[in-house]
Amino acid sequence: VMEGGKAVGVKLRPRGRAGSSEVVRARAAVVSNASVWDTMKLLPEGAAPPDWRKRSADTPQVNSFMHLHLGIDARGLPPDLECHHLVVNSWSNITAPQNVCIASVPTVFDPSLAPEGKAVVHAYYAASEPYSVWEGLDRRSEEYQRLKQERAEPLWQALERFIPDIRERTELQLIGTPLTHERFLRRHRGSYGPAISAQGGAGWPGPKTPVPGLYMCGDSTMPGIGVPAAAASGMMAANSLVPVWSHLSMMEELLPARR
Repeated sequence: VMEGGKAVGVKLRPRGRAGSSEVVRARAAVVSNASVWDTMKLLPEGAAPPDWRKRSADTPQVNSFMHLHLGIDARGLPPDLECHHLVVNSWSNITAPQNVCIASVPTVFDPSLAPEGKAVVHAYYAASEPYSVWEGLDRRSEEYQRLKQERAEPLWQALERFIPDIRERTELQLIGTPLTHERFLRRHRGSYGPAISAQGGAGWPGPKTPVPGLYMCGDSTMPGIGVPAAAASGMMAANSLVPVWSHLSMMEELLPARR
């Protein structure tokens, strides 16, 4: 919501068919943790400088994910089975689609994550699955279901390297695709995040934007992609909104009392 050229709040999506749109007004600033591309979509036309909007919209994207979530019969699994596994099919082109598979068996560390005698397995391609393969598909179509099985096959093959009979053990199977990321995580084109390279002096943007009253955090800002980095960006945005004197006052409260 813009008033007088300044971001002053957000308008929520209506609830139900006859629901009204609630407006949440900001006390200090509007902070967007949406991706840079989705933030541009949320801004009203003309709210941002055209050059900044275009530069933001043109930010290069990292590819998406394929996920294979399994619930398996754990009886007879090797007692020394490790939790984390990395399978690289070819070292010549490390970022090629379906080349690197990361897998984990979290019940190795915490058996309570599954019923007794069962185990949880997760395998995925880390940011190497092209969205273009899935673009335009109907998630309810047979073609989508077929492609899910086809694109997940190398994940099965990677898992078979350390659990050879995993297909026979599987009792529950869930496959996630770039469309899953796009729908449930509201990620632009299912992307993992911006592909910002340090080459040529490029850097990650900070929390401030050229739109008065609008700040950003999340994996489209410094320090970048990943949960710890995104959390740190939220702290950076908060620090940007608090006067330095408030910082000093808080530090005084944290210091032990002088005797």
